[in-house]
Amino acid sequence: MSKKYIGLIALAVVSVGLYFIVPTINDQQDNNQLTSISDTTTMVAEIIPEPTLLYGMPVDSMLVIEDKIKRNQNISEILAAHNVPTEAIFKLAAMSRDIFDVRKLAANKKYTLICDQDSLKTAKAFVYEQSPIEYVVFNLRDSISIQKHQKEVQIMEKGVSGTIQSSLSVTMSELGLPVQLTNDFVDVFAWQLDFFRLQRGDKFKVIYEDKLVDGQSVGIGDIKAIYFEHFGNDYYAYAFDQGEGVDYFDENGNSLRKALLRYPLEFSRISSRYSGNRYHPVQKRWKAHRGTDFAAPKGTPIRSVGDGIIVEAQFKKYNGNYVKIRHNSTYTTQYLHMSKIASGIKPGMKVRQNQTIGYVGSTGLATGNHLCYRFWKNGVQIDALQVDLPPSEPIEKEMMARYDTEKAEWKNKLDLIQFTEKEPVLATIK
Repeated sequence: MSKKYIGLIALAVVSVGLYFIVPTINDQQDNNQLTSISDTTTMVAEIIPEPTLLYGMPVDSMLVIEDKIKRNQNISEILAAHNVPTEAIFKLAAMSRDIFDVRKLAANKKYTLICDQDSLKTAKAFVYEQSPIEYVVFNLRDSISIQKHQKEVQIMEKGVSGTIQSSLSVTMSELGLPVQLTNDFVDVFAWQLDFFRLQRGDKFKVIYEDKLVDGQSVGIGDIKAIYFEHFGNDYYAYAFDQGEGVDYFDENGNSLRKALLRYPLEFSRISSRYSGNRYHPVQKRWKAHRGTDFAAPKGTPIRSVGDGIIVEAQFKKYNGNYVKIRHNSTYTTQYLHMSKIASGIKPGMKVRQNQTIGYVGSTGLATGNHLCYRFWKNGVQIDALQVDLPPSEPIEKEMMARYDTEKAEWKNKLDLIQFTEKEPVLATIK
């Protein structure tokens, strides 16, 4: 075979090989390019920032206006200033009644407007914070809608100690503790201790739940355990739920509660005690005072000390606005000089323990804002602060083992708290 013929064959083979090899190389290059593009796309997707959400709504391209409700200000005034038509405002007000009545916007409550970033600043949403936990969203975008929401609440367990120099309320205030904690503390031991006659040097430790929203305290939950040292005597209280709600018990499982509350107001000041002979500040003469006077600011809620039936709810010349409640066949209580009787309180109505029945005032024969609290046992008026009522039910036998276990845990936590004048010393998120 001639060299020329062999050369032609070799050239043909090479050409055929290149025909198959070149597309393969091109395919590999294309795949590499696709892979590179895919990787680039992935990288771009990963660096796109998350949208900024406020009350669950994206606000990156929106104008956010925060303010507080002014006295006598209404929603119409707020929304009209941000280009919301009158018809839309009326529709919103009508739709919201079953969720939140917009006529009840309260002064100094926070609100937020989410608006377009244009010259008109048209409102697209109005958010009203009814409480530190609850808020209402009025959506004004394509279609009007109203929704009620709750912020996430964290429960932090806190413990604190204190030594009384003047009063429990002053000591707790100096420790930066909420007033509600003082009130709840007093309610737990109201039948074991007279908190109006504490002595200097009395000590306490308390473990309680602090409710946090966005890291800020918005209220307290249950008191979990208390130690109180009074006149050298030790008193303990432990929270325990037997299936009907939290109650408080001593070391032996006896209830610290009574059928009736000791005080008709959350912790205040006694301005005059029950007496057989007291100089009357209005009548300017000596006479029996068959009640206990609690001094408190006008409008302070007055609570029923127990379940019962309203016997009287009216105004009289000397009593002013007053309410009388029959709790059972043995006990009756009366609450005088109210600034007003609570809405719906009328004779024949059933009331529950701790229910608001009226508000402190100075109506009738009174010189200043206070509540005169009267108490009857078997038809005879007696000193409400001296009556000894039967306790509530103790720990049930089948619950005692679990109670003893929980009590030991709380006792250990109380023992860890040192007597200091500092801020709360225990803090664990639940």
